[in-house]
Amino acid sequence: MKTALSRIALVTSGLLLSTQLMAEPKRPECIAPAKPGGGFDLTCKLAQSGLKDEGLLKAPMRVTYMPGGVGAVAYNAVVAQRPKDAGTITAFSSGSLLNLAQGKFGRYDENAVRWLAGIGTDYGAISVRADSPYKTLSELVEAVKKDPAAIVFGAGATIGGQDWMQTALIARAAGIDPQKLRYVAFEGGGETLTAMLGGHVQVTSSGLGEITPQLAAGKIRILAVLSDQRLPGKLAEIPTAKEQGFDIVWPVIRGFYMGPEVSDEDFNWWKQQFDTLLASDEFGKLREQRDLFPLSLTGDQLKAYVLDQVKQYKQLAGEFGLAQ
Repeated sequence: MKTALSRIALVTSGLLLSTQLMAEPKRPECIAPAKPGGGFDLTCKLAQSGLKDEGLLKAPMRVTYMPGGVGAVAYNAVVAQRPKDAGTITAFSSGSLLNLAQGKFGRYDENAVRWLAGIGTDYGAISVRADSPYKTLSELVEAVKKDPAAIVFGAGATIGGQDWMQTALIARAAGIDPQKLRYVAFEGGGETLTAMLGGHVQVTSSGLGEITPQLAAGKIRILAVLSDQRLPGKLAEIPTAKEQGFDIVWPVIRGFYMGPEVSDEDFNWWKQQFDTLLASDEFGKLREQRDLFPLSLTGDQLKAYVLDQVKQYKQLAGEFGLAQ
């Protein structure tokens, strides 16, 4: 009897020790690797609101901005300077993975961080100002065919980035050389949208979630969403590229990673919080309000997804002569 009680005591003390090791970080932080207003900002603020509302974080999580190289500066900073930081999560997207596939993050590859959680999916979108002469994707493509230099595309990345890739895939499908597109790169989706609203570029390639607030305000027109079929609810009026004759689908994962040397205990604490959050109906509603769609991947499941996506993106980059 005493032996059994001793074992219970040992197990209980072990659980208590584990709980102490997995304590909430004192200063939780989410790094958005771009200027405010884009998809990374959206991702951090979604986690910030969700974790707070569900009581999964007692301390308020601050959002900090680390623009540069569409995620490269933040990735390198986390790996090299903050590898053990248990309080920091950093936002990533499919665009981050595409850049990793092309070697744009320097000496660090897709295995350099701990992939924490994928919390939603977005889709690529092609949009113009509400007063633009182009009412459909086909009209825009025809105008580009006539004079590729007459239309300026804005996107939150350099050539080879996710936003460029979306337009390049459409151009290729239409028989247009993607290298002939006039393209202006910005540091993040917020800056790109501001440039289009200011008349500095005519077309924006971005994630849908980045631009829907301006759609609701009546300031833009979305010519196409790069989803397999029309999206539900208030987005149902937006046509797909596919239905307009361009068989292009581009889902955009939104999620987080942590430093490579974060302890298993601290990593698993965050994983558990996100597992709980992603199972919540209230978080589902919050995600829907941000025009994101369900995607719930954490830990090893997310890592497997990331590695597979990077492999596919390497092949795609090779097709466009972008692989380094």
